[in-house]
Amino acid sequence: MICGVDEAGRGPLAGPVCAAAVILDPNNTIDGLQDSKTLSNKKLIKLHQTIFRDAIEVRYAFATVEEIDAMNILQASLLAMKRAILMLNHRPSQVIIDGDHTPRLDGMNLKSIIKGDSLFKEISAASIIAKVQRDKAMILEDEKFPQYNFKQHKGYPTKEHIALIKKHGISQIHRKTFKPVKSLI
Repeated sequence: MICGVDEAGRGPLAGPVCAAAVILDPNNTIDGLQDSKTLSNKKLIKLHQTIFRDAIEVRYAFATVEEIDAMNILQASLLAMKRAILMLNHRPSQVIIDGDHTPRLDGMNLKSIIKGDSLFKEISAASIIAKVQRDKAMILEDEKFPQYNFKQHKGYPTKEHIALIKKHGISQIHRKTFKPVKSLI
């Protein structure tokens, strides 16, 4: 039983980072799995639903803006991954993780794989879950902070987002240790 793990939201200026852990059913192939960054929003939503329906298990977890600012984005991403893995009801024989770092988890067979989200369907599935769940979180934040248009850019450092930060100042969900947010405090 292989568990794929990936995260979404390392680069934004606002909002949490999300990690997902997915164990696919080898007897129920899901077509179209690939790195979430290569998929249209419509395809992401469809695959997200299919993964939840057909996978053996799907878990996701967040690290907060406060945790990101306190420990740095890499450590917060690893924390979110650890949380997602520890939520699993099934114990995987191997956990494959996109990137070049793994969280510390005693007694688990963890392996980091650079570009794993384009090489392993388990990691691709985790990438899709993490991306959609983080996007949903940012759409909810847009309801609290509509002046930043989070529903559109999801907190990423677009020209529009930076202009809105300059116009309205920073919100409580902006990452205060990230440039250009840090320079605007």
